[in-house]
Amino acid sequence: MNKQKLIPFLLILVSLLLTQCAPPTPQTIEKIVTQEVERIVTQEVEKIVTVEIPQLVEVTPQVSELTQEEIDKLWKQYEGQGISINFLSEDTPPTAAIVNHLQEFEDLTGITVNLTTTNLADVGTKVLLDFSAGTGDIHVIYADPFIMLAPLYGHFVDLRKFVNDPSLPPVPNGIEDFDEMNMVVSGYMIDKEKLLAIPYDAPTILLTYRTDIFENETYKQMFMDEKGYDWTPGPNITWEQYAEIAEWINGKIADGTITEAKYGTGHQARQYDSLMCDFSDVMLAYGANYFASPDFATWGTSTPGGATLDTPEAIQAAEIYNNILKQADPGSLGWDWNGVAEAMAVGDLAMSPQWHEYASMFQDPTKSKVVDKVKWALLPGGPAGSKNLWGGTGLAINGYASEDLQRAAWLFILWATSPEVQKALLLEGATPTRTSVYQDPEVLQWIEEKKTPLMDTLVVLKEAWTPEHIGLSQGKIVTWIQVDEAIFTNLSQMLTGSKTPEQAMKDATEQINTINNWPPPTE
Repeated sequence: MNKQKLIPFLLILVSLLLTQCAPPTPQTIEKIVTQEVERIVTQEVEKIVTVEIPQLVEVTPQVSELTQEEIDKLWKQYEGQGISINFLSEDTPPTAAIVNHLQEFEDLTGITVNLTTTNLADVGTKVLLDFSAGTGDIHVIYADPFIMLAPLYGHFVDLRKFVNDPSLPPVPNGIEDFDEMNMVVSGYMIDKEKLLAIPYDAPTILLTYRTDIFENETYKQMFMDEKGYDWTPGPNITWEQYAEIAEWINGKIADGTITEAKYGTGHQARQYDSLMCDFSDVMLAYGANYFASPDFATWGTSTPGGATLDTPEAIQAAEIYNNILKQADPGSLGWDWNGVAEAMAVGDLAMSPQWHEYASMFQDPTKSKVVDKVKWALLPGGPAGSKNLWGGTGLAINGYASEDLQRAAWLFILWATSPEVQKALLLEGATPTRTSVYQDPEVLQWIEEKKTPLMDTLVVLKEAWTPEHIGLSQGKIVTWIQVDEAIFTNLSQMLTGSKTPEQAMKDATEQINTINNWPPPTE
């Protein structure tokens, strides 16, 4: 989840955006393919209540009647050839888990995997440098859909060529086994047929709350007597009530009634990408979004139209978010996702929106003072319901790599995202992206037994991924890095009091439209 130090990434990105290259063969790496951009003349703005997850265009699967012995031979087609592939990834839970299993892949295929992990901004910079030089040295890429796939989609391989290749092992359970929302947002960019990545990572923001506070019958009854409603965190309360609950807890902490925490809530509100993520949950719940285009946060688009942060719904969301932060731990203004997770882990906060993959931290006695004292729920709601921001990523293949290295990279992706491997990684803190894993009887038993900390989030997580509750607002547009900065800069100015919520939203809208050259010039 670390997206720090994006400036070097952005500087290199600018040099590539004007000449979006299609993935060439080794014989034509200098060829530039011009991307034709459609111009939208009018853009209708409408209130967004639920996210429509589009139907996937079917990827024709291999028709295979191969025996297991024949399939095993396909896995071993590069055995003894000394092939080695490079995998570059953000330091994220599935990659932290998969490092313990790489020898299994090498035993299966004879292919060696060289894994490099770093923060996401550095991943982006390294990939950009590779693409700029056309070297193809990074074979498997952790392709964030917003800062890599969207602006650089022409450099990645269309994976259909491997899915439909009878000389490669068939996709276990087919492509359709992947969760549809994860597949659309992780795997495609504009072209609804060209598959560019396979879902691999799926962090989602949920609400954490302290059971030693919220399930304390004395506190619960005191709140009920004073406010007249059940304070249990989740989609049953609104974001306004969430702020009211945090304020009430702060008061009881101040008078010594509640001693288990220091603040009612905390947020990832540093002037940074984390602030955009945090605000998005509230914004979406009030029926607003950054653009009105139905594709800007799903399939991706080259023409998002005008920004829509100046709508009444967006301004209302900004006002509510500003009020929430007035009740939050003051440290929130300096925290990204890591900071707010650490504050929750040390016991400072009564409740907080958190990326669900921090569940393992909260249950680790070497890092946490709240072991067995945290529960997970959907986020509070608004007029459009509870919306829970998704921030997943897929694995993609470098279009500049040789054909054999591309095929070897595909074998790795096929293995790394297989049901068997996803099931194994689940026990080590990774979130499955395949439907069949969640339906596996043994996994269902693990969830019931809460076999690992992550298991406690999965029931809520699957509900968060439904069209009713999923939050999709990060833009799959080529200018998203600049747009993101305009959003979180204006939000930060609002939180520090230099702008009103209305002014911050109007300024952000104007700045985003300038970035995107909107409206287009008339002829």
